[in-house]
Amino acid sequence: MAFSIAIDGPAGAGKSTIAKELAKRLSFVYVDTGAMYRAIGLYLLRNQISPKDESSVEKACKEIQISISYEDGVQQVFLNGENVSEEIRKEEVGNMASAGAKNRKVREKLVELQRELASKADVVMDGRDIGTCVLPNANVKIYLTASVHTRAVRRYQEYLAKGEKITLEEVEKDIENRDYQDMNRAISPLKQAEDAVFLDSSDMGIEEVLETMISVYEKSK
Repeated sequence: MAFSIAIDGPAGAGKSTIAKELAKRLSFVYVDTGAMYRAIGLYLLRNQISPKDESSVEKACKEIQISISYEDGVQQVFLNGENVSEEIRKEEVGNMASAGAKNRKVREKLVELQRELASKADVVMDGRDIGTCVLPNANVKIYLTASVHTRAVRRYQEYLAKGEKITLEEVEKDIENRDYQDMNRAISPLKQAEDAVFLDSSDMGIEEVLETMISVYEKSK
């Protein structure tokens, strides 16, 4: 029987970083749901499709193929056969992904794929609605968060490392907007599952967060 760990939380909480390392330590498969949504966001951007244009988005979903593979332990995301791992990390793609996630057809397409992955292997899956919607019967659920300022500083440092020009104030405002979008969307809004463990990482290092999660996992077995 496959074992699943669902990690939910707002933008910039460190979900992907933590989930990847947790999966590695437990020898689980890491499923990056955010990357899947970003790949669809990139397709919509490239084809100048508004996420509010229901019929065009529905048509696009039928034309989109997304796959994830690992090369030397590094995740590679493919959109219709093209490796888009770097391009999907751009800020405008993230914003389009958040907007596109409101569309029912986008969510239906990706939820089906995510559930299929979880049924075949032990997985760590992170996102906005994994424990509440995608994997409501996950063996372990964790809601990982941090203060807006803490999350903004983390994102800001990532952008600086990539050489991107942006101010901390811009990043903080963007995160506030993303939180509002994610928590107030009509379809599967971001919220803590009733049976999820709440984990605020504002004053915690990566290692401390991982140790806490592994402890939660050990107790659940």
